[in-house]
Parts: sequence; C-alpha cells; structure tokens
Amino acid sequence: MKSPVASVPATAQTIRVLKFGGTSMGTTPERMRAVAERVAAVHREGHPVVVVVSARGATTDELVADAQSASAAPAAREMDQLLSTGEIVSAALLAIALKEAGVPAVSLTGAQAGIVASGQHGDGRISEVEGSRLREVLRGGTVAVVTGFQAVGATGDVVTLGRGGSDTSAVALAAALGAEVCEIYTDVDGIYNADPRIAADARLLDRVGSTVMAEMAYSGARVLHPRSVELAARAGVSIHVRSAFSEEPGTTVVSDETGEEMLEDAQPVTGIAHDTDVARVVIRPGTLAHRGTELFAALAEASVSVDLVSRVGDRDIGYGWDFTVARSHLDAVREVLAGLGCEADVHEPVAKISLVGAGLLSKPETTGRMLAALGRAGIEAYSVSTSQVRTSFTLPKAHCGRAVGLLHREFRLDRPAETPGQALAGHAVAV
Repeated sequence: MKSPVASVPATAQTIRVLKFGGTSMGTTPERMRAVAERVAAVHREGHPVVVVVSARGATTDELVADAQSASAAPAAREMDQLLSTGEIVSAALLAIALKEAGVPAVSLTGAQAGIVASGQHGDGRISEVEGSRLREVLRGGTVAVVTGFQAVGATGDVVTLGRGGSDTSAVALAAALGAEVCEIYTDVDGIYNADPRIAADARLLDRVGSTVMAEMAYSGARVLHPRSVELAARAGVSIHVRSAFSEEPGTTVVSDETGEEMLEDAQPVTGIAHDTDVARVVIRPGTLAHRGTELFAALAEASVSVDLVSRVGDRDIGYGWDFTVARSHLDAVREVLAGLGCEADVHEPVAKISLVGAGLLSKPETTGRMLAALGRAGIEAYSVSTSQVRTSFTLPKAHCGRAVGLLHREFRLDRPAETPGQALAGHAVAV
C-alpha cells in the first residue's frame, strides 16, 4: 500500500479509528444506539473520529444465499456489488443514529473514503488510501462512518476485500491518518491463547506480538483478518481488540519491534489455532512426474493458497504432492488438476491445528511432545509441517476439539506465563 500518511495533516487531538464488527453492530435499534453512544463519547472528548463498520449480523450470509438462489455461479463483479450493500446499510444507519444523538456524522463508502484496491473481485488488496475527502470531513468536526470490506478498483467498480476485510479497511485508514492505534470492537473480550469454546482454561492475553498474531490469523484464529495484522506491523499501528459489550481492557497487538524478545527459557508455544474449513489434497507419486512447478503456478494463477506442502516419492517412482487448501477453493483446485490431466485424492472433512510461538525449531522437542500427546489419545496426525513460528498438522475433523484441549494442557497454556517477558499470541472466538 502506498503510504498516504502525509496526505492528512496532524491535528490538535489524536485521531481515533474505531471498527465495529457485524455482531457488535447487531440487528436491533438498541445495539445501534449503544454503538452510537460509544462513538459519541469519543467525539465529545474532542477527538477526530473515523468509524469503520461491517454488515450487521448475518447480512452477508443472507446476501450470498440470495445470489445463489438466483444463479448457481453468480458473476464475481455482481457479487461484489451485492455484498457491498450490507456495509452501506450499516454505515448509513450509524450516521443517522449519531445525528440523533447530537453528533455530526456522514457515511462514506470505501470509494468515497478514497480506499483503492487491486486484485480480483472478492479478494482485493488495498493499494492506496487517498485521504482528501476524509480530511475535509474531519476538519469540520464531523464523524466519518466508513464502510469496511470494500474499495474501488481501477475501473471504478466495487472490489471487496474478502471475509474479515473490514479489519484491513480500518487499519489502512489508521495508517493513512497517522493514528497510532486502530481499535477493533468485537463480541469477545480480546484474544485468547486458544478457542475458549474448546479449551475451557483458555486465557485472555494482554498483549500479542504482530508476527505471531499474523501466523495465528492465517492458521484459523478469526478474530483479526491476517492482512490487517501484517499491514499494521508495516505501518507501525497497534491494534487494540476489545469487547463492544463491556469496558474490559482487551488485548493489544503490537509490532514485534516494540515488544519484548522471547527469552531462551520461555515456553515456545504461546497459542493454538485451529481451522476446520480445510481440505487435504494428495497427489500420488508418479501422477505429475516433475511437473510440480506447473501445478503450483496454475494454483497461484487461480488465486488458490496452499499450506502444509510436502513432496512425496522419489526419482524412480516419480513425485507426488500433499497439501491443504481452503474448502472454498476446492472447485478451483479440481479445475486446475483436470487441466493438467492429474488425479488426486481429496480428503474431507479434515481440520488443521497449529502450535504458534517463537523459536519452535530451536526447541525440537516441541514436535515430539505434540505427536506423543496425540498418540496417547489415539489421535493420528496426517500432514505435519514445522517452522520457527508454527508447527501444524492435519487430522480428522471429528478429533479437532479433543486435540486442541489436550495440546492446550500439554503445553501448559492453561497456566499464567512463567516468564514476564514472554511474547504472547492467541486465538479468539470467530466474529
């Protein structure tokens, strides 16, 4: 993203960027008034305020269902036109509620706010924020209520940013406006070191390092969009995640440059993430011979992200591949494989579990402990992949909850951190 910070000059008061998710916005007048009052309180303190909103409740899912009732394969451009209306409704209603509370406010679409994106419909990436309209609104003391999840493309069409993209919209605006913090209001108290719906002893964390948080987000922790974490780290913006329903302090995601370094004797595993929306693709040895480059180039061209990639076989019998993809990408994967004349076994339902921390390769016993704990419970791990910040494996989806719970206990994540300087990361309930 081009750095547009200089386009909006510093103000006497700190600019506040607040983002409210769909559950936080709610579907009742009471919830809308509660959000309006929280925003109004910030405005009364004298801060210039930008609010980024998601579609209310299950609006996006309902719009997707409407499109699928009209066509088995809705055009991507028209889907973006349709889905963007959910955020437009939220922004307009909140602006109306703010005016009713005596606070000047104006609703802006992503395009009107100057958010520009490149890439494909449904998976756009913010490339620039042109801040002149926002500067004009804020100078007049008016609250800018901006639609999240959407931007304008090179042709002037709406381009959406993918599920959870409102987080990225908010961080991009915070970076453009020179805000030090982007405040994310959600329906949970903050970020946990495992999903509290599965691990009863999951702990709420005060602070999270950006590298580990990004890894958690990519591994299935849905409280923050992965791109928002990466963008915040690059721009030097902290993310403050807290509940829209209470005054609890929440969790702050900080750039690793400002966080404490991991100490030698610290617990390497700091959080567990899981993802049940994955499929495992196994291409048997000899099927593709040496054409792995062609395979993954074709998958990239189809915008399919792959994970847990391993090559199997040898020169004599040929090579095969084992990798995971999001289940939503399976149609695209099958099309690519058909184009290459390749057969594959697709395993569903499976889940992916990831241990996330720092220095995992420096603690080689971590993978052994993980596999031993699973073995004692009679749980078979399929694909296993390790790196310095993540150890992941796939397993039958039916065992996912039990595996998360036992690994949470195995690595003592149910206890307070023993080392004060330990970097933290976590997994919060999906919003």
